[in-house]
Amino acid sequence: MNRVYITGVGCITPLGNNVETLWNNVINGVCGIGYITKLDRETLPIKIAAEVKDFKPEDFGIDKTMIRHNDTYALYALAAAAQAMQDSGLRVGEDVDPTRFGTAIGSGIGGIQTFEREHANKLQNGLRRISPLFIPEMISNIAGGNVAITYNAQGPNIPVVTACATGTHSVGEAYRLIHEGRADAVITGGTEAAICEMAVGGFNNMKALSTSDDPMAGSLPFDARRKGFVLGEGSGILILESEECAKRRGAKIYAEVCGYGNTCDAHHYTAPHPECRGGAQSMRLALEEAGFKADEKLYINAHGTGTPLNDKGETKGIKAALGEEGARKAVISSTKSMHGHMLGATGAVELIISAMALKNGIIPPTIHLDQPDPECDLDYTPHTARQWQADVAISNTFGFGGNNATVALRRV
Repeated sequence: MNRVYITGVGCITPLGNNVETLWNNVINGVCGIGYITKLDRETLPIKIAAEVKDFKPEDFGIDKTMIRHNDTYALYALAAAAQAMQDSGLRVGEDVDPTRFGTAIGSGIGGIQTFEREHANKLQNGLRRISPLFIPEMISNIAGGNVAITYNAQGPNIPVVTACATGTHSVGEAYRLIHEGRADAVITGGTEAAICEMAVGGFNNMKALSTSDDPMAGSLPFDARRKGFVLGEGSGILILESEECAKRRGAKIYAEVCGYGNTCDAHHYTAPHPECRGGAQSMRLALEEAGFKADEKLYINAHGTGTPLNDKGETKGIKAALGEEGARKAVISSTKSMHGHMLGATGAVELIISAMALKNGIIPPTIHLDQPDPECDLDYTPHTARQWQADVAISNTFGFGGNNATVALRRV
């Protein structure tokens, strides 16, 4: 089995459109949540979201034709991929055979902005006026397909779709491809751009979204006041390489990917299992594969959505996976308190943050944790970042359909 390293990262997020800005904002407790500007707030049932700001696809080398012919979610992935490839320095055809270079980029929803636009077009102008590019712009695998085309990645292409767990599952499946010798390098992650009327209306009507009018009191993971998640958007992309490929070319290494858990609650199509049954097992699997020992220092980037059911359930899951003593030794945070819930992109961005936490010896905070829920009684790093060198980090994401994903990273 091959060891697997992260050698490049890129992102488009509500906290910045590159990893350096994202990381600086995260460790300084900056909140990327604000009043919605991309839609008419007066017509919306909610007023806040975690929007990407100042995004210009041409700044990332995306040509005008690609910009016209892609949904925003795919443009976010192309921009993040451009950063990750440049950061890694990986040369396709020289450092890696194109047929051994894979893609694993997913989206929980896909091109919903395109769907909304073309549905309105159909209602106004009839079926014949639907764009011939409607289908390729909408489908949730096209972001990964276009990234593969851009970088001549002819190896395995896995467009994961597992709701909020998409980004973490994508990285986990990319890890498996390299670990098992099916690829030498994979460009992987998640992407989402679902701040539109249909998504806002749908999530709100199922009572999933925070109804706060105050951006500073919207995303409240593990806080007794929490009422729902804040909708976010963006993309996180990572370059994974085998140890041989990375060391042969002298690549810089952020962290080692060393474990992966993938489970299903088999309980309910939207609600998590009350005891976090599947989430606890995904943590156990990832930590077991990582060779985690009880005397090692563990950071957990929690799913931590700020919904009433998730946060107390995830707390129970951490205790079930680690035992009471192990759970209380772990240092935990939910960075969704700053960047909101980016759905299919969130797991990939949170893995980038987790890798940076290991590399820099800093644990990001859970901001706005002013009134801790008594049922959420672990160390969630409230308010401010902490200097603390973890040996291992895990990142959890749990999604509709009972999908659970945990990826483990080890400091190098």
